[in-house]
Parts: sequence; C-alpha cells; structure tokens
Amino acid sequence: MTRSPSIVRVALLWLAGLDLRLTLLAVPPVIPLIHRDLHLNESGVAALSNLPVLVLAGSSMFGALLTARFGARRALIAGLWIIAIASALRGAGPSIAMLFGMTFVMGVGIALIQPAFPSLARAWFPDRIAFGTGIWANGLLCGEAISASLTLPFLLPLLGGSWELSFVAWSAPVVVSALALGLLREPDRAPAANGAWLPDFRDRRVWLLGTYQSAASMTYFGANTFLPDFLHATGQAGLVGGALAALNIGQIPASLAVGLIPLRILGKRRTSLLVAVLILAALTGILALGGAFVIAAAALLGFCGAYILTLSFALPAILAPPGEIARLAAGTFTLGYTISFVTSLLSGAAWDATHAPAAAFLPMIAGAVIVAVLGPRLGTIAAGPTP
Repeated sequence: MTRSPSIVRVALLWLAGLDLRLTLLAVPPVIPLIHRDLHLNESGVAALSNLPVLVLAGSSMFGALLTARFGARRALIAGLWIIAIASALRGAGPSIAMLFGMTFVMGVGIALIQPAFPSLARAWFPDRIAFGTGIWANGLLCGEAISASLTLPFLLPLLGGSWELSFVAWSAPVVVSALALGLLREPDRAPAANGAWLPDFRDRRVWLLGTYQSAASMTYFGANTFLPDFLHATGQAGLVGGALAALNIGQIPASLAVGLIPLRILGKRRTSLLVAVLILAALTGILALGGAFVIAAAALLGFCGAYILTLSFALPAILAPPGEIARLAAGTFTLGYTISFVTSLLSGAAWDATHAPAAAFLPMIAGAVIVAVLGPRLGTIAAGPTP
C-alpha cells in the first residue's frame, strides 16, 4: 500500500480533531432551551455539560488500550462511530434519561479516541510533533467554535428551533470523518508498546500534566457551562450567542501559535504568568464591567484556555517514547478531566446554594492559579529536546 500524501494526513487529522468537540459543544447554545423543556436546575445543567468530561476521566485509559491493541487510526474510526450515533440520539424523546444516557455513551466514544491523537501525531509527523499536535488541536478548537457559534443564529432557525434535531445535524460531519478514515490506504500498525496500557499514577509526569490540563478544562468548560445562564440571570441574555462565539473563536489563534511558534518561546516563564493574569482580567471584565466587555473577555478566556490545552496535548508525545504516549496521555486526561468535572459540579452547587451567579466562575480562578504555579515548569520541559 502506498503512503498517503502529507496533505491527506493533515486533512484527516484535522477532521478527526474537529469531531472531538463538534457534538460536545453543541450543548451550551441550547442549554436555556433544555433548561426550559426538561426543567433542569443549575446543578443538573452542570452535570449535563460536564458528564462527557467525567466519562473522559473514567474511560480514557480504555482508549489507551484500544490504541495499543489496534492502532491509532482504527481506534479513531471505532470511537467516531460511537460519537455519531450516540450524539444523534441525545434528543430522542425528548427525555432526561435519553439525554443523559446518550451523552454518557457519546463521552465514551470521545474518551476512546482522545489518547490516540498524540500517538497519531507522532507517527504521522515524527519530526514535527508540535506541528502535528497543532493540527488536531486546531481541529478540536474549530469544532468547538463551529457548533457553539452557528447553532443559535443559523442551525436552529433551519430546524424550527428544535434543539433535539440540532444534535442530529451536528452528528453528520462525524460520520463523514469516520468514513474518510476508513477509506485511507495506509498501513495501520499498533505502536510497539511494552504491554502496559493502564496509566501509572506513580509517575510524577501524570500528576503534573493532569493538573495542568485541568486548568484548561476549568477555564473553557466552566465558561461554556455557566456563561449562558449567568448572562440570562444578569439581564444580558442578548449577549449569549456573541459571547459563546467569541469564547470559541478566540481559541483558534492559540492552537496555531503552539503549532507554528517554537516551544522555546511559548514555554517561557513569563508566558505562563501572562496567561494567568489574562484569565483573571477576563473574569473581571465579565463580572464587573458587563456589556460589550463580556464579548472581549470571552474571547480572551478562549485564547488562554486553548493555549493551556494545546500545550498540554503536545507534552505526552514529547515526553514519552512512541509505545507509551497513549498511556501517558490517558493518565493525563483521566486526572485532568476528573479535577475539572468535580470543580465545575461544586461551582454549580455553590450557585444553587448561594444564589450568587458569580460563584460559578470559581473554577477559572483555580485555573489561573494552576497556570501560574505549574506553567513555568512544564513550559521549560516542553522546550527541551524530543526523546
């Protein structure tokens, strides 16, 4: 079989990255509609938005197993079919049981494929790991931006305002990606693993990378989960669409930066400290200033979260040999998403208990602290030589 051209690998890696978040981020724009139709409280909204994050935490290790046994491409294909089918069924009924059940299954599909991406980036771009990471991370972030920004102004009017059908519509591109990867004429060998696939939580790298990644999840998922209801609660409902679009579109330049700018520059101590300060500045804009400042602040939060996330995605492929990349990545995802889920759930409960909408943004403050403390150390590691 012939080796596929680089442009084909770039396109497929980007499309697969797109599908990691395309269906997941179709939820925030329609949260007020789900809230209205299914009568969820803020704790229920937080659970719905972050359920896939919890599943990612609990199931990523099985993604490492799937990648080790069958190879990254086949792991991607299997997970994409699970995502497409489960996502389309989330609105069936509609009922709370189906919504949460299929969201859980969709999260399993995402968890199965995410550890495969660092392995595939290194296999397809062995001399340009950061570039390969930037490709699928950019696809992931574009997926977030597309579904988050186009659902309200374009898709819902076409579907008669049905949030149920919007979930079906966003599943269609996932099917296309699964079919395209299945048609790829290229050898698909599993990495030469040492037989171990379970994350090693005695490895300090897992704790450092996982905690660091949680800062990205807390910043991004925290904003996506609570910003729509916060704006409704503070009489700024008209800003929801623009704020979500800005949050997601603001991420895209960060993924390009990590892919194109040398890590020796991005990994500097002052860069991490600046990102932490910008997160706090963005929160100030949302909570204290309001109005048009919310749009600018949301874009800034998106940029900061994406910088943290993309750098955390690149690190497993840089730090581990090929056969251990998926294992290290799975441990990172397991820990990072667990921290993010628990923190977001507690924030939703704090809002319910205090009736203070600002309580929902506590995860972003925690994220800024983590970036300030761990960012300089991990940035130095990222700028080091590739093993």
